[in-house]
Amino acid sequence: MKVHILDDWFNTLRGLPCFDLLAGHDVTVWTDHQPDEAILADRLQDADCVVLFRERTKVTRGLLERLPNLRLISQRGAYPHVDVAACTDQGVLLCSNKGADGANHAAAELTFALILAAMRQLPQQMASAKAGNWQMGVGRSLRGRRLGLYGYGRIGRVVADYARAFGMKVVWWGSDAGRARAKADGETVPESRAAFFGTCDVVSLHLRLTSETRGSVTADDLGAMPPRSVLVNTSRAGLIAEGALLHALDAGDLGAAAVDVFDTEPLTDPNDPLLSHPKLIATPHIGFVTEDEFDKQFADIFEQVNAYAAGAPIHMINPSVYAP
Repeated sequence: MKVHILDDWFNTLRGLPCFDLLAGHDVTVWTDHQPDEAILADRLQDADCVVLFRERTKVTRGLLERLPNLRLISQRGAYPHVDVAACTDQGVLLCSNKGADGANHAAAELTFALILAAMRQLPQQMASAKAGNWQMGVGRSLRGRRLGLYGYGRIGRVVADYARAFGMKVVWWGSDAGRARAKADGETVPESRAAFFGTCDVVSLHLRLTSETRGSVTADDLGAMPPRSVLVNTSRAGLIAEGALLHALDAGDLGAAAVDVFDTEPLTDPNDPLLSHPKLIATPHIGFVTEDEFDKQFADIFEQVNAYAAGAPIHMINPSVYAP
């Protein structure tokens, strides 16, 4: 099969063990991001299969209509960036291992790194030291602080383990079902949403972005947080209502925010009002960006390619289009 891999920005995959799974296929790796749909379609004219790098490229109906040879899209996780109905209409099978085993420890590690960075003012202290000014302020310890985790999933539970190792108190919020599972596991769930946001020193978001969860965290939620509190988001920017985070930082509702995700990605405008905000610690969506996590995730993705090539596709999202 002619397999095209998109958005491998640092040409990492060729050097990982998982890449051996594509032996025997004609593989092209694109190491840049191409936002122009016409140019992208021209690149992919001979592709039988396109491998996606998370949400880095959107697959629209317009793009699919320009790719008459395409038969398979292989990726991992949720797929809000893929027009599944258009895939079905165009006879393109989407395969995605949504229930991949195990937590994303790389994302959990980054989450806790951002908590530490915000509470101890690490970016500001480092910049001050490099500028020859030595200390610039006084941070806060984690021990005894209250961490609120919004979303009772695998990544959140790993973050909770890290927090407890640092002596933090952990509480949970989420959907009715999520709160019920947390309570059944003996976890602490506040009496109300207001009590959750109003009593936590740090709140970290750990939800999948769906039509139901979009905008889950409102301006009122952020406004209820203690004035020196920290909001951390390594999940998806769309979980927070549009404009609410910037408003909260401007209004002084939060002491700081630390985020790995933005509404527009890649975000390359240094003057963007959120990215440039003095109270924001930002990383460029690197929660899953480690060699170890790439190897684990793309082994799944490449196994899906091989299963399709062998006539026994797995993890089919729109199986009605598959005709062996």
